[in-house]
Amino acid sequence: MNYVSLMGLHCLFLENYQVLKRGMSHIISNISKEFNPDITHPLYLIRSELFRKISTYAPHLKGRMMDFGCGLKPYAALFTVDEYIGVDYQAEGETYHQDKVDVFYDGKTLPFPDNHFDSIFSSEVFEHIFNLPEIVLELKRVLKPGGKILITCPFAFGEHEVPSDYARYTSFAIKHMFVSNGFNVLAYEKTGGNIEAITQLRIVYWNLHILSFFKNIPLLRSVLRIFVFTSNNLMALILGKILPRRQDLYLNNVLMAEKK
Repeated sequence: MNYVSLMGLHCLFLENYQVLKRGMSHIISNISKEFNPDITHPLYLIRSELFRKISTYAPHLKGRMMDFGCGLKPYAALFTVDEYIGVDYQAEGETYHQDKVDVFYDGKTLPFPDNHFDSIFSSEVFEHIFNLPEIVLELKRVLKPGGKILITCPFAFGEHEVPSDYARYTSFAIKHMFVSNGFNVLAYEKTGGNIEAITQLRIVYWNLHILSFFKNIPLLRSVLRIFVFTSNNLMALILGKILPRRQDLYLNNVLMAEKK
């Protein structure tokens, strides 16, 4: 291969790379900073990893997709599907996400026929479902055979959206939940490890219970927030590279399964 050909290939590679980069930049720009945060954010450790994992698995979901427990549909830009249907439970008095929800359900039965969806996505929802085993069967019912489901749910995180916070699932429990209900687990990962989980819990504690004392001094509170969040996040990133990697304590479960 001569020099001209090599230069041509190099230019083609750069052109394709720039197109891909522009495409990813466009996608990322459509994701709220709350769900793709920088290192100054109090939930950086948990949400940056979730964003990375969901971005990795999103291309495997195709066709007509249901976002179960969609809320504000924060990750919608990551999916390229034919139809994107957001489904959520209409809790009493809850209005913050109604403009994003396409279909509400009653907490027991999804208002769709059998084998209706090609894929299902659900992120940080399962811990808020009291009757999860029955809902997993409902998800299976409306998913086509061979259809894929991608879910994330927390392991090490404090109570939130109270009182509708019912459970935490270990890696063994969440995999068993799907295998025992007629799914093949295609991929499973944990996000974070001991260091990230401990640090994330520490940051949340500071954010909720220490920095709140300075709410009447906004400037000082802002400075303290940036210092506390950034220093702890940075320390977790450094120690995570230096110290032994353990995941018996971790942040999130990420699972992709296929209906048999």
